[in-house]
This record gives sequence, C-alpha cells and structure tokens, in this order.
Amino acid sequence: MTLADHPTTTPPPATYGAVLGSRHVVRLLGGTLTGRLPNGMVPVSLVLWITGGGGSLAFAGLLAALYGLASGLSQPVKGRLMDRYGQTRVSAPAVLLNSGCLAALPWIGAGGHPAVVTAVVGFAGLVTAPLESGLRALWPTVVPDLGQRRVVQALDTGSQGLLYIAGPLLASWLSTKHGPDTALTATAALGLLGTVIVLTAAPSRTWRPATADGAAGSGRLIGAGLVLLCTALAGTGFALGAMTVWAAGMATAHGLAMLSGVLPAAFSTGSFLGGLIYARRTWPGTTTTQLITTSALFLFGWVPLLAQPEPRAAIALAVVPGLFLTLIITNGFHTVDSLAPASRTTEAYAWLILSVGTGQAAGTALAGALAEHPYVLAGLPAAGAATSLTILTLARRKLGPGRRLGRHRRPRQTHNPNSAALEGDSRMAVRTEWKIVHSCGHEITRDLSDRPADKRAGFARWLGERDCTDCWKAARDSDTAAKEEWLAAKRAEEQQAALAWAEQFDMPSLEGPERALAWGERSRYQLVTTAYTALVAEGSWDEADWSALEERIRTVTRAGWWIDQRDAEGTDLPELLDAATADDRGTENPFR
Repeated sequence: MTLADHPTTTPPPATYGAVLGSRHVVRLLGGTLTGRLPNGMVPVSLVLWITGGGGSLAFAGLLAALYGLASGLSQPVKGRLMDRYGQTRVSAPAVLLNSGCLAALPWIGAGGHPAVVTAVVGFAGLVTAPLESGLRALWPTVVPDLGQRRVVQALDTGSQGLLYIAGPLLASWLSTKHGPDTALTATAALGLLGTVIVLTAAPSRTWRPATADGAAGSGRLIGAGLVLLCTALAGTGFALGAMTVWAAGMATAHGLAMLSGVLPAAFSTGSFLGGLIYARRTWPGTTTTQLITTSALFLFGWVPLLAQPEPRAAIALAVVPGLFLTLIITNGFHTVDSLAPASRTTEAYAWLILSVGTGQAAGTALAGALAEHPYVLAGLPAAGAATSLTILTLARRKLGPGRRLGRHRRPRQTHNPNSAALEGDSRMAVRTEWKIVHSCGHEITRDLSDRPADKRAGFARWLGERDCTDCWKAARDSDTAAKEEWLAAKRAEEQQAALAWAEQFDMPSLEGPERALAWGERSRYQLVTTAYTALVAEGSWDEADWSALEERIRTVTRAGWWIDQRDAEGTDLPELLDAATADDRGTENPFR
C-alpha cells in the first residue's frame, strides 16, 4: 500500500489573507514586533540619554554596543533553555528583568557611576527576551501547512527591517519631545507589552519542544552543515554592518546628513518588499538552491554601488540588495529545520540569529576602521556577500537535500477495517495527538507528546491492538486457522518483495533479534517505498533530494526501529530519521 492509494487533501490557500486570517498569526506577529521594537530603540535612547546628561559620545557608543553584544551572545543559551523548559518559563523572567533594568536607568541617572550604568546595561542585554527564535519555533504549531508557513515566515523576516526604521525614529521623537528618560521608560514598556502579548497567546503557553531520547532539548546539534550555514550567514550580516557605515560615509561625502538614515531605510524597504514578493508564490528549486541563488543575487545587487553613485541613484540602488535579504534569512531558517534535531530547533535558530548579528558587528567595526577609504568602504558589503555565497556553494552537499516548500501533499488518514485505526491531529510535523480505535471498538484520544517522534506511531499501534481500559478483561476469540494461513502467505510475499528491493538498492542487512529481522525488513521496505511515492512521485522532490535521504536511510540498521515506524506517514520519514539515535544506527555501512 502506498500513498498513491489514498486520497489527498487540498492544501489551504497560501495567500496573505488566508495566512493573516489564521488564528493567532496577527497576534504573534504584532506582539513579537512590538516586543522587539526596543532592539532598534535602545541604542539611540542610550546615546541620547548619555550625551544629554553631559556624558561622552564614546561612552554612549560603548553602552549601545555592549547591549547589542550581550543580547546576541546570550541567544543560544536562552534558546536551549526554551527547548528544555518551554517559552513562558524563560521569556517571562527575562522580559521582567530586562524592562526593570531599562526603567531603572533614569532613576540611576546619566551622570551615575559609569561602572553601575555599564553593569545595568550589560545585564539588560543579557536578559532580552528571545522572541525571534521563539516565534520561529511556534510557526510549525500555528501554521502546519508548509505553503502558508512560507508566507508567514517571509512576512516575519521582511517586517524585521521595519524595526530598525521605526525604532530609532520613535526613540528620537520621544527624546526630543519628552526627554531621554521618557524614551528609556517607553522602551522598557514596549518590550514588556509585546512579550506579554506573545506569552499569553495559547500557542506560546502550550508549546513544548519535540523530544529526543525521552528528553526535551536533547540530541546532537552542532554538525558540519549547521556550522557552515551559520558561518555563511555571518557574511550576510557583515554586509549589513558595513552598509550602515558606508551610508554614513556617503552622507559625509555629499554633505547630506539624511543619507545616513535614508540609505539603510531604502535597504530595509527593499527587504520588506522582497518578503512580500517571495511569499506570493512557490518558487522553483529546493531550499538549498533558493538559498544559494538569492545569495548570488544579493551579491550582484551590491555591485552597482561600487561606483559610488550620486545620492538619488544610491537610494534607488540600495533597494536592490535589500530585495533578497528576506529570502536569504527565510531559507536559512528553513535549512536549519532540516539540519537541527526537532528537540533543539529554538537553540539552532538562536545560533543563526547570533551568527548574523556577529557578522553585522564585525562589518561595522571593520568599515569604521576603513571609513577614510571611500571605495574600499563601498566594496565591503559586496565582500561580505561574496564570502557568504562562496561558503554556501562549497557547502551545498552539507546543507541537506532541502525541500520545495508549500508543494507537498499530505495524505488524509483513513480507517482500515482489518486493523486498529489511528488518526492524529497534530500541531507538529509528526503528530502528538492520536485517536486510538481499540480492538474493542472504543475510541480514545491519547497525547503522545511525551514520547520521541519516532516512537509514537509504534506505541499508538500497540495501543490500538489492545482493548481499552474498560474492556481489557473481556475475552477475545483467537484468529481462525484460515486467517492465519492467509496472513502467513501475505507475509511471505511481502518478505520476498522486501528482500528483492533491498538487494536492488544496496540496503544493508538489519541487526537485532532473529525473530525481528524479517519483520524489520518488511517494515523498512513499506515505509521507504511509501515515502518515495509521497515525496518524489506525488510530491516535488527530485532524484538528487531522494538520493541524499536514501543515504540516511542506509545508516539506520536496527530492525526494531523500522518496526516501530511501520505505521508512520511517508512524508514524516526525514524527521523520523533525524530522531533516530546512535543505538539505531550501524557502526559502518558496507555498501557505501
């Protein structure tokens, strides 16, 4: 039986109206953007607060840099904690401490002891709420459909550029009209308000990470693919950091102070527009291909700016590389999904965010040191983009097979009259809630989120083969001899097909108890062929994508693992392989 034998559901439309009309989407987007608005307000507020109190610009710049650096470096730690303990237990105390520190600064005063001010600002940066990585972890729960998720993630990424337009403008206006103390207090209030909006939403309150080996937040995270991806996107961040200094250099060269703000604003506008355009349709190629392609276009977008054009042309041209930034970041996060274990995705997102931020800081620092060389300064954004493209191209095979987002069709679960029927309503790729139709005929919905993703289907089947609690004492007739004979013949036929398939595709022999080997071979054959039908024949994977997955299939040689997955959906096979542990994999692969 393959997925071709089952009807498929029509995926919901991936339009802006459909996505924004989905429950919780507007609230989570709005809350996260509000809660992250201080990221763009704090640096400006600190500078105006210190200088307005008679302090030096150098000290003000140090505080702004310290806040950003502390916030970025602490992201992976907070992501790891969220993967272990959930979002509320991490973000709630973080935002209270962060807002408390920012609100305390006016009380301390800009003329307070520098060490005290530095300590408070640094601690405030360390405890910024990890809203961005947390929201990324929520989207599979809130928007299960891949096509709609592509739209909302592009909107999420594209709108982030607006934070660094609206944030500084709001901070400057508040400082001018009501004083720097008011700007800092408002910044603290906005961060608290946005975080509360997110944390009180049902998806955040109930979100729990997927588990691996029975423990949330476990599983191996750091691998060559993820390291190379983060290194590459640090190059993208370098281009962003260098761009801000280049804009200031252009303002100085042309005697137009507004260029230092208008050029980054034009770039951010391009980023927002790029997200809107990208989300309107499904683009060809896998996520890896799209990531490399958009990185190349990002590089080409910087090339015309090497000529140091006049201000109006520079503003128009700055939009071009911005068009592709959202696409790079969005596909970067999609690539993280395929590289990181499901139990540690929040932490993996945080590492990617940190990489971009670190690259941005490095670009700003180097561009500042070379600010007296205008043509070199103009070339730094392109240099960062070229570095990113080079690493991604060389690392292509390490980034996984990728996937074509929004085009996979998932089967509608149907009842099988000859076996226990299992249905699930999940907010994750591998469902957590299973409707068990027991052999006695009673239906009970069980929450299996406490079990690893690759153990749920097997346990649900085990439950379905038994009576419910109220009926377990009832006597059951054993199978008739005719049925046993029919089953024996059917299994022999399936076993022969499984052996022929394994020989044809160089699949390794399975390991385990003798009585489990034949069953494991049949289970592996059925699941893998079902997955091929769903992902390639009926889906949108190409043979290169499948070949990469096939290599991973060969590494899992424990017969019991394949038996446990015999009722899993074919489209879940990539995630199930991610959840397989070292105990499920052979020590070597003699066929490759």
